[in-house]
Amino acid sequence: MHLQFIDWVIIIASLLVCFVPALFFGRRAGKSTSEFFGAGRSVPWWLAGLSMVATTFSSDTPNLVTDIVRRNGVAGNWCWWAFAITGVATVFFYARLWRRSEVMTDLEFYEIRYSGKAATFVRGFRAIYLGLFFNSIIIASVNLAACKIANVLFGLPRWETLLFVGVLNVVFATYSGLWGALVIDMIQFFIKMTAVIAAAYFAVKHVGGMHVLVEKLSGPMTAPDGKTTLHYLNILPDFTNNWDIAVAVFIMPLAIQWWAVWYPGSEPGGGSFIAQRMLASRSEKDSLGAVLFFNIAHYILRPWPWILVALCSLIVYPNLSDIKAAFPNLDPSLLGHDIAYPAMLKFLPVGFVGLMVGGLIAANSSTLLTLLNWGASYLVHDFYQRFVKPGASERHYVMTARVATIVLFLFSSAVVYAMDSAKNSFDIMLQVGAGTGLLYLLRWFWWRITAWCEVVAMISSFGASIVLLVLNKNGANISTDHGLLITVVITTFSWVVTALVGPQTDRAVLVEFYKRVRPFGPGWEIIRKQAGLPKSSSGENIPMAMLGWSSGCAVIWSALFAIGNFLYGRTSVAVMLTAIAIGTAVILIWTVNRLWTAAPIEQGKVSKATTAPV
Repeated sequence: MHLQFIDWVIIIASLLVCFVPALFFGRRAGKSTSEFFGAGRSVPWWLAGLSMVATTFSSDTPNLVTDIVRRNGVAGNWCWWAFAITGVATVFFYARLWRRSEVMTDLEFYEIRYSGKAATFVRGFRAIYLGLFFNSIIIASVNLAACKIANVLFGLPRWETLLFVGVLNVVFATYSGLWGALVIDMIQFFIKMTAVIAAAYFAVKHVGGMHVLVEKLSGPMTAPDGKTTLHYLNILPDFTNNWDIAVAVFIMPLAIQWWAVWYPGSEPGGGSFIAQRMLASRSEKDSLGAVLFFNIAHYILRPWPWILVALCSLIVYPNLSDIKAAFPNLDPSLLGHDIAYPAMLKFLPVGFVGLMVGGLIAANSSTLLTLLNWGASYLVHDFYQRFVKPGASERHYVMTARVATIVLFLFSSAVVYAMDSAKNSFDIMLQVGAGTGLLYLLRWFWWRITAWCEVVAMISSFGASIVLLVLNKNGANISTDHGLLITVVITTFSWVVTALVGPQTDRAVLVEFYKRVRPFGPGWEIIRKQAGLPKSSSGENIPMAMLGWSSGCAVIWSALFAIGNFLYGRTSVAVMLTAIAIGTAVILIWTVNRLWTAAPIEQGKVSKATTAPV
């Protein structure tokens, strides 16, 4: 692909619009780690929400969705659509609790919730495990997509692409901190959405329009693997003829995956960079509003432009050999179904090529800036400052954070060469995090869960994943969904037994945690009585939260599928789904307003407003 003058103008303009505003936050970010990692706890809900959406919209996301659609049809997206359940649960059950905790990172949570050496160990271990190793896999997945896109479009080798994204993003990540990432995210979101909508429009136009696309893909078709027959357009899987696929992409995600698996951006109860945004919010209300906006935009606004390009790619490049023939200079090690997305970009006209390149750079940068800042916060605040050099100046820790950011990018760049596709890394992260999700949900509502439960859960989940990997290498042929189920059962059993018979958390720590966070429900009844607080001390209305949770999921899925059916030309179904979306949205808005107007709980005391029903 050759860029014309107007393309270069658009690319440069989009970079300037995104990155120049971030330059104004460098001095503020350098004041303290609270500013560098937490934006001074002064972020409004709309900015925090936009940043969450932009972060999860990375350069590997269109590639991942394309891979999913080409392998399992549109219904294959249930492997991530199911996470809407935990996302909306975070809105109504966890966002306000996170904000009340007043910690800087979600790992600092461990030493206010648990006690003893186990709490200290978990914080330190997860700082390295998540901040360096696990985060490097995520960053590598993002950069692998960038390498594939650059190789298809411009023939660039991996090292040149990594050099470019490294120089661009590391400079801004080390200089402007979280504030810079938030501002860049806000601008880049709109550039990215414009670019992917344009890509979908021209892809559909190339194949002859939506009516042609629907006509060619409506009936049963043989998947690129040559073995599976799929109805590509179906939003629900075929339970009659493809039961194994239906279990893997629909039943498992909805029945188990959403609550059992830890996955960055969709953690049960919130965590990682989602928790970072909640903790940086200026109030409990802003924390709740940010996560709600994120989930609506994440699932309703973004998917269909990617899905349309993926469907068009099945017509233009039915097999991987067709992509190879169209791009003879493509690096063979990068060939996979995920590369069909950048392969479709060759049909963009002049001007829109520049917009798409600018959008892809924006997608890569918005995610990398967040991941680099988030990872550095773990390495510096939760490991270096806590265990290596406590008591140093804020200026020293900020400088260390900038060095850690550089090291993190270099380490993750090496991991890029060990990865094949975005889908593979997605499966790896799901498998390694399997079984820990329920613990992260319940630790807020059951005092018996201890730091030792977290240690046991991590060890059993990782150990089970390794054993399954070894068995598959030796011909066991255990499917991904069966392996996930096995890991969940082993891990859940292990940590529940530990909670019941293992060492308990110090009661004084639990009482202080309850006074600070005010978790609700019967799981804290013993601790609440010891704290000498009334049952209404949490200020929460559980039935109202349940109503918000169910109506929020209904709004997301009905609106998402209404858009798809309108695109397919299935008007009657689309109108029915739209009516459901509107009705449940009214309930959702009413519920949020009731919760929104509830007075926040001040740390350490209960106001009259919070002891009254919400």
